[in-house]
Amino acid sequence: MTKDELVQGVANGAGLTQADADKAIKALTETIRAAVAGGDKVQIPGLGTFEPRERSARTGRNPQTGAEIKIAATTVPGFKAAAAFKTQVSGK
Repeated sequence: MTKDELVQGVANGAGLTQADADKAIKALTETIRAAVAGGDKVQIPGLGTFEPRERSARTGRNPQTGAEIKIAATTVPGFKAAAAFKTQVSGK
């Protein structure tokens, strides 16, 4: 699904114009990104939870030389699908 198809689906489902649906989607995604970047969880019932996840420091290897390198600890975005979403996708 492309962004345009998503906008059209939201517009049709919510009775909005495509311009208003596009604004709503942009506001939703920006709000989620800002919240997760700030360290908060965002739970959307029936869809899932967006959250920041900590990755600890570790040792890796340079694939070209085989030399060990240190990979620093970092925070990455994570998503855990809700049970209803998993069930719908699996078809069970």
